[in-house]
Amino acid sequence: MAVQNSVITNASSFVALRTLNGINRSLDVTQQRVSTGLRVAGALDDASNFSIAQGIRAEVRALGAVTQGLNNAKGIGKVALAGATGISNLLTDIRAKLTEMANEGITTSQRVILQNDFNKLLSQAANFITNAKFNGKNLIESGAANVNTLSNLSGGTLTLTAKDLRTLTNSLAGSTVATATNAQSVIANEFFNLQSTVNVALGTLGAEVRALNLQTTFLDELTDATTEGLGNIVDADLARESARLTSLQVQQQLSTQTLGIANQRPQILLGLFG
Repeated sequence: MAVQNSVITNASSFVALRTLNGINRSLDVTQQRVSTGLRVAGALDDASNFSIAQGIRAEVRALGAVTQGLNNAKGIGKVALAGATGISNLLTDIRAKLTEMANEGITTSQRVILQNDFNKLLSQAANFITNAKFNGKNLIESGAANVNTLSNLSGGTLTLTAKDLRTLTNSLAGSTVATATNAQSVIANEFFNLQSTVNVALGTLGAEVRALNLQTTFLDELTDATTEGLGNIVDADLARESARLTSLQVQQQLSTQTLGIANQRPQILLGLFG
């Protein structure tokens, strides 16, 4: 190819400039990936993958919201379970007091002492019910409603079942134990009813809280897997990008020197007119 000696049109300079501009564009892309850690940071980088990534990010956020709801439900269930467990533990002492009062051989003063202990134990049971509240919800209070919680992105729910322990606790507290016969009747009726309800509450709430734990564990694993998949789509390979950055910086230096040489060519032609 013939070489044109011109001070107006410098073809070599044009080639060198195009090369330098291309290297600079690549360098800008690589520097952005290194600084953000992302291979796809916006729609201009890769429209289809960015669109997919945005959908996955929305799914991850939704999973986080579901998990937060489940954790709130676990708090409600665990507090209610603690209250029911506390009452269950008290019932062993309450049964002992009732059995002692069912003994006709105790004195009147002894019966008074036992009845005071009986009343204090039931007062403590009532306090357990009052304090078994989390985020405004109390599953073992009178009039409590079931708590339904979203468990997945498909609309499934898990339920915490309410158990009214207040009414039966009050019924036991208001029972008459003035005589041995009264105490025997209370054991067979009010006490047995409360104990049975508490046992059902323990079994039901225990199983339901366990289900919430299992679901949150599953959602945590699902979120991790989804996030990993998102990373495979948009994350930059920083080791590779670091090597590319070094290479492009060297190319930029060489291209700049080449452009400088090409720009000096018209100066050479001045020597022909000396």
